[in-house]
Formats: sequence, structure tokens, C-alpha cells
Amino acid sequence: LSKNVLDQAKRDLGNRPLRADSGRFEDFVRAKHSKRLPEVLTRSEVQRLLGCMGCTSHLMAVLLYGSGLRLIECVRLRVKDIDFKRQQILVRDGKGQKDRVTILPEKFVPLLKDQPKYVKGLYKRDIEAGSAGVYIWPALERKYPTAAREWIWQYVFPASKLSLDPQSRKVRRHHIHESSLQKAVKAAAKKAELTKRATCHTLRHSFATHLLEAGYDIRTVQELLGHSDVSPTMIYTHVLKKPGLAVKSPLDMLNRLHCPLSLSPGCKFQGRCPLVKNWCCRQDIDFYHTGDGHNVHCWKVLGR
Repeated sequence: LSKNVLDQAKRDLGNRPLRADSGRFEDFVRAKHSKRLPEVLTRSEVQRLLGCMGCTSHLMAVLLYGSGLRLIECVRLRVKDIDFKRQQILVRDGKGQKDRVTILPEKFVPLLKDQPKYVKGLYKRDIEAGSAGVYIWPALERKYPTAAREWIWQYVFPASKLSLDPQSRKVRRHHIHESSLQKAVKAAAKKAELTKRATCHTLRHSFATHLLEAGYDIRTVQELLGHSDVSPTMIYTHVLKKPGLAVKSPLDMLNRLHCPLSLSPGCKFQGRCPLVKNWCCRQDIDFYHTGDGHNVHCWKVLGR
């Protein structure tokens, strides 16, 4: 058992008396959390991923990357939370029950303005059918009984069907389920043939990393992400340090390169390398060349 489990057990037991000796807890060591770097997509990979998505899932994915929203924050967006004039999004009741303001992508404004038109059609049909509206917090519902049926409180990304609220037993139109966007991102990553694991949160990681790469200070990124401390935001600086990437490979520093046996025939360059005369190249292999004319490298061709 880890120290974390034992601490939780002691909290659960409370002041209840035990008939047996609970033993000594001092010898147990608290389990450490593993430190892992986030998966980050390049700008071209983000474009390929978004290009393979369509309709509502594309709009939501653009918000995840363009505004740094979490998945649950995106699906819970309401009509009143988006300010087109100021080009900002007000995130209500985020992680840790904190509110924050983040940016609205300027290129995304025309697309997002069309979404409320679709939502308003559903809203009018629900009101005519006598629906109870959307979910709002119980304290707010007691203070404003009709708020759930008002237009400004409607979800920007509503579900396609009405559902029964298990607590209030009222028929409402909830927001779109989180799994629908998760499945759409997974399918788009497969279609785009990305070599990285792409999830909804990967777009948020890419948002923070690309802002730091563009030269924005870490405090600004911290506020946009909604972190209460700068420590969680510091993990995105790993791309700025680029550990080991400035080191030149020892293979690139070799003056003479002995090529191995050929794996595939029919290459454009046969026999001795025609570009690099002073290298020791075997006669029975294939070559392709990379370089800027001054530092030309002779490699074997694989799978050609």
C-alpha cells in the first residue's frame, strides 16, 4: 500500500474506534506523481487535423485550439458567453470553479456567428413544445425561475435530441456530449495520418505551446489557460529549451562514409556516387543525395 492510500483510509475512518492496532504509518513513503511532457502538434499538423473535421465538430475543435478551452468548457458554452465585439469568450465555472476570459480567434468569428442561427431554430421549437429549457445552477434557478427558457442561457452546441434530467425529472435540451467531439478528433487524426496521439486536450497543449513560441510571455498564457499558478504553465516551455536538438549528430561529422549492402535495385544513381567522388562508395548499392551543394550526403535508398 502507498502512503496516499493509507492517508485516505485514515481520513475515511475518522474518529471511529478500531478494535485492532492500526499499525505504524511512519515507514510508508508517499507515492510520487510521474512527470510527463504534453503531446504537442505542429501548426501544419493542426491544419491537417482541422481539415479532416466537419460541421459542429470542426467549430468546437477550432475553439479548443484557437482559445485554449478545455473540452468540458467548450461543450458548456452558452450564447451570452461569447462577445463578438470584444472578440473574447467568458469561461464560466471552469476547472476549480473559476471564471476567466480568453481570446476569440478573429478568423473564427464569421463561422461562429452562423452557429446561433441554427441554435435559435431549435430554441423556438423547444419553447413551442413546452420544454423546460436548459440546465442552470439550482441557486440561480431559484433566483431567476424563467432563466432556463431565455435565449441568452441556451447552449452554443446543443444536443440534437431532448433528454430527461435525472435530478429534476424535467425534459431539457442538454449540451452536446463530450464523447462526440472526442470520437471526431480521433477519427480526424486517423484520416490525417498523424504520427502523434491527438486528443481534444492536445489542441489545448498546442495552443499554449504555439503562443510561447510566438513570443508571448508566460503570465499571459497562464491567464488564458486559467491556471492559478505559473507552475503548470511552465511545462510548456520544454519546446523553447529544445534540449539536445542543437547537438549535431556524429554521423554528420564523418568525412568518409562506407555504405552498407543494397536493399533495393533500380535507383537513379548506380555504382559509384556521381556527386561525392572522394567518398568510398560500393558499386552494388543505390544512392540518393541531400544537402545544399557544399555538404552533400550519400545515403542508401530504402524501399525504393
